[in-house]
Amino acid sequence: MNLKNLSKQDTIIAPATAPGMGAIAVIRISGPKAITVTDKFFCSFKKGKKLSSVKTHTANFGEIKDGDLVIDEVLVNIFHDGKSFTGEETVEISCHGSTYITQKIIQLFVDAQIRPADAGEFTMRAYRNGKFDLSQAEAVADLIHSTSKASSQLALSQLKGGVGSEIEKLRENLLNFASLIELELDFSEEDVEFADRTEFINLVKSIQALIEKLMTSFALGNAIKNGVPVAIVGAPNVGKSTLLNALLEEDRAIVSEIAGTTRDTIEDELNIEGITYRFIDTAGIRKTEDIIENKGIEKTFQKMDVARVIIQVFDVTSTTPSEIEKRAESLKLKYPTQELLIVLNKVDLIQEATEIDTSNAKRNELNNMLGKKDSNLVFNWNLNTKGVTFIPISAKSDKGILKIKQELTKLVDLGSLNTGDIIISNARHYNSLKEANESLTNALIALETGLPSDLLAIDIRAALHALGSITGQITTEDLLRNIFGKFCIGK
Repeated sequence: MNLKNLSKQDTIIAPATAPGMGAIAVIRISGPKAITVTDKFFCSFKKGKKLSSVKTHTANFGEIKDGDLVIDEVLVNIFHDGKSFTGEETVEISCHGSTYITQKIIQLFVDAQIRPADAGEFTMRAYRNGKFDLSQAEAVADLIHSTSKASSQLALSQLKGGVGSEIEKLRENLLNFASLIELELDFSEEDVEFADRTEFINLVKSIQALIEKLMTSFALGNAIKNGVPVAIVGAPNVGKSTLLNALLEEDRAIVSEIAGTTRDTIEDELNIEGITYRFIDTAGIRKTEDIIENKGIEKTFQKMDVARVIIQVFDVTSTTPSEIEKRAESLKLKYPTQELLIVLNKVDLIQEATEIDTSNAKRNELNNMLGKKDSNLVFNWNLNTKGVTFIPISAKSDKGILKIKQELTKLVDLGSLNTGDIIISNARHYNSLKEANESLTNALIALETGLPSDLLAIDIRAALHALGSITGQITTEDLLRNIFGKFCIGK
């Protein structure tokens, strides 16, 4: 984004709908000349009617013409200065969704000295005109890109100012004390204290408690916004790709009896109960001399490091209960922050197994299990590794797949979202909160060790700066360019 272009004297234009052909397209024009220039090309079906004379928030039916040539029949919505999304005089033209028509209309306005908008410039103007704070502006982009009910709810909550208002409360409390510290600096030669240190210590601790609560919510918020990464791992030929296909209900991954078929990660998304899960099918873990397969195995471990959930798949016909428990315990030690699901696959072939208990009682139990619905699956090998869920399935026949989906939904608690608690989903906000928290910790150390007011003031200012950067009270041109440059052109 070229921030030098951003002038309130400019009038800008861009399509507000996605490129391509459709039933309609919407063209947005914002700035002081939006209505007067549109009047040059718009001919109302009500004879003599001019857009400059109509009320705000009205829809006007007519034609866009280039001289005597009619380009299209359109509906023109008018928004007066201060009463639009951008806070400026705005016109939105709804035309037929032909790429030719859309570009022809835009070219008319460009020839009339209306400038094409930069990416995110409409939202940038809304922010600069005080329509919302920076965190709300970022929520606009999140709402546009939301892919699930939960991510949409989260973005709407932020758009309504939930995050901004919470941050502003923290900042105001800190600002009141900071002003007293700054006053002390003005009277440094007289060695006076205007700010009660004990009261400030309590204040900082209460602010830090709220900041840490917001930071803790980021794990949930980020999962809702970007999808929960789920790594499907295991040895070759245990049924990882078959499981992925069963979860997605489509043949997404190649299934073969040849070990090492999957050499690179395969990813796809699935929405379960309003949450998007990003399933990652990985290369089978084994010792091999194949260079390419080893590269795939390296990627497997990388995906396990960043996954929120690890689904470890075992072939029950070739694995003993003790081997499974040993692997489960090893995974819990190596990945303590990840949720772990142990999937026991190929239970339909259990009677052919030779390395596990195949007594008549066990066979009867398994036969009964396979005849029941997913919600009632019972497979008791007395696998009791703490913090691990064991799920018996037959990926080939879809038995147990519903149980996996049910377990996944338990891992993402939407209680905070449903109760209206503030949830952080933006990595920039999280980093700013972290910086503020660190500065407040330094301020506490300064207070407890009796450091002078000027050193204390440095930490307080740093905390205020970090909090202010979230809502945009403190910004830099680089920050704005980075944020709004990620928006689409018409937003």
